[in-house]
Amino acid sequence: MPPSISDRLKALGMKVGAQELKPPTRRSSPERLLQDLGGALLETPLGEAYVIETRYPQNAEYPIGQSHGQACVRMSAPLDQVANWARDERIRLLNPESILFLDTETTGLSGGSGTYAFLIGAGRFEGDAFILRQFFMRDPLEEAAQLAALEAFAGPCQAIATFNGKAFDVPLLVTRFTAHGLRCPLLDLAHIDLLHLARRLWRDRLPSRTLPNLEAQILGSLRSEQDIPGWLIPEIYFTFLRDGDPAPIKNVLYHNAMDVVSLVALLDHMARLLNDPLTQGNRFGTDLIALAKLFEDLGDLDRATELYLLGLEHEDVRNQQMEAAVLLQALGRLASIRKRQNNYEAAVTLWQQAARFQHLESHIELAKCYEHRLNDLGLALHWTECAIELITMTSTPTAQNPLLKGDQKKPSAIELQHRLERLKRKMGGPA
Repeated sequence: MPPSISDRLKALGMKVGAQELKPPTRRSSPERLLQDLGGALLETPLGEAYVIETRYPQNAEYPIGQSHGQACVRMSAPLDQVANWARDERIRLLNPESILFLDTETTGLSGGSGTYAFLIGAGRFEGDAFILRQFFMRDPLEEAAQLAALEAFAGPCQAIATFNGKAFDVPLLVTRFTAHGLRCPLLDLAHIDLLHLARRLWRDRLPSRTLPNLEAQILGSLRSEQDIPGWLIPEIYFTFLRDGDPAPIKNVLYHNAMDVVSLVALLDHMARLLNDPLTQGNRFGTDLIALAKLFEDLGDLDRATELYLLGLEHEDVRNQQMEAAVLLQALGRLASIRKRQNNYEAAVTLWQQAARFQHLESHIELAKCYEHRLNDLGLALHWTECAIELITMTSTPTAQNPLLKGDQKKPSAIELQHRLERLKRKMGGPA
């Protein structure tokens, strides 16, 4: 078994882990912190760590905030499809008690060696409760003890769930452990970063995929007025270091607690959505199409096809509430699946639907299909001429024609003209 952070720091003779930060000019007494913030002092071999612990009964709605709707502290859905998406088989075998839910509050948003995680919120299931521990660094000199306490709490876990943790939280903690000559234990865990999955699922419908917005829009949960914007948090901590007043820290603790507990509800919601997308994701046609694209990328073409069809038949399309770019991408991707399945009749129907929106790539696909697959040179000529007219009319998206964009290929007018001349020669007419 590798030495613990405590053993290795003792061997190195290190006592200080945050020399760059100035100590507070006036500290709160431990008694005042205990009274105001409700925490406790946890003794570690490296000194005292200050910890605030909250227990949430499983399957209960958030006991913090205002109206919490569907947001429950539970993990009931299997993680098989999450494992497929993350391409990490370790996730498939996880049970709720083996996942560490983590979020940090830091002295800056840029990361790097000069940034400290003064508050680390970490939660995991134990028996019939979800245990949230918030490791608060009352003084920069307490960093080693804070990290030791976190390592001990994370010890039983095999995976970590974060929101943008791959890019920010974990690299930051790796830096802090490294500052003490240690390897961060989180590197050994499977990592589920919910921000990346949230972007896949809701990018086309929600302009903002911040965690509070996902709570409101996806989980039906609203934070209370106690919450504060993240950009204010570093200055609140610096003020605490200067004047020792713990009262404003309550808002930071609330913000962090909501972030951690929301990870639980969001991961469970995502797992249920991926395991039963036809039932869980049918409220919005855009969501069905996002799920279809995800399953297509995972190689499950049958499930993807079913979801594309449901999305294209959704009332959002009939009511013209779906973004045209989303609709066209669904038509194009489903037509591509049908083409790979040699179902050209179905593919042609989809390309024709997209062509009504002046979708250039659909014109090209129809011309190629009629020439090479369906042996109808007249229709191949027609769609080529339409494509030339379309590309000549405008080569860039406009307010009137916003659909000549995205990932569709855009052949030049010269290439299309060559196709037109070849078709005329095949038909026996003048080129």
